[in-house]
Amino acid sequence: MPWLQVKIEINPTLAEQFEDLLLEAGALSVTYQDTQDQPIYEPDLGTTPLWSNTTISGLFDAQTDIQAMRNFLQHAFRQIETSDSFPSLAIEILEDKDWEREWMKSYKPMRFGERLWVCPSWCETPDPDAVNLMLDPGLAFGTGTHPTTELCLRWLDSIDCQAKTVTDYGCGSGILGVASLLLGAKSVLAVDIDEQALTATITNLERNSLAKERLTAHLPENAPPLQTQILVANILSGPLVELAPVIAARVVSGGKLALSGLLASQEQDIINAYANDFDLEAAVELDGWIRVTGIKR
Repeated sequence: MPWLQVKIEINPTLAEQFEDLLLEAGALSVTYQDTQDQPIYEPDLGTTPLWSNTTISGLFDAQTDIQAMRNFLQHAFRQIETSDSFPSLAIEILEDKDWEREWMKSYKPMRFGERLWVCPSWCETPDPDAVNLMLDPGLAFGTGTHPTTELCLRWLDSIDCQAKTVTDYGCGSGILGVASLLLGAKSVLAVDIDEQALTATITNLERNSLAKERLTAHLPENAPPLQTQILVANILSGPLVELAPVIAARVVSGGKLALSGLLASQEQDIINAYANDFDLEAAVELDGWIRVTGIKR
């Protein structure tokens, strides 16, 4: 059946009130969107900030009385202690679709470098002779669609992983660790603060028919103190700077390092944190994000 979608541009300080109003008016779901492409890259721990220009959307049954719903929202809004005037509503009809298949259509096989492809499980591999990593979008970060993941995958494809030991620090979906194994790595130590990420990593290891003993996944406090020949960390600037001593200690002398999850403006912070332990190479940029690589002294 079709649905009604109501969109309202709101003052983010009133987000909770508008969410409650939409639900009381009969909305089956409520979502928030960035109205003017204003990404929030590193929110403070424990916070869920909204954009300064926020759109809230409510999804209603198609049989909803639009005028009655509008009247209810306007009347309820007047009970809120605010000097803001009631914002305009944009109402549209959404046709009924097989939403699961619509979602799947947006994911296609992607090539990274010369050899490596990342392919959803429902797609045929474009090149059966290539290095094909089978991975479905899930609850942990890392599908290859984000520039920082792409930068790391390209780097792994460009280096010699054959028979090397690898640490995937901040493993997310495990895409980088599993890619390393498919590119010839001997073993991978995967580390993440999110247990859900560790589960996703093991699931993707199994999806690619790789032996379970080739990858172990740990919370940081439980990770064995191993040094590896390659370490890749695709997280964020703040944690990368804070963890610099920990990360440096996990790389053997002469080992290779790749750091991403970084904005171009954060390059100097990373250089300052890692230059004492690594000979760093020029950063590589993609869509405003960068990757910093180096060799352990």
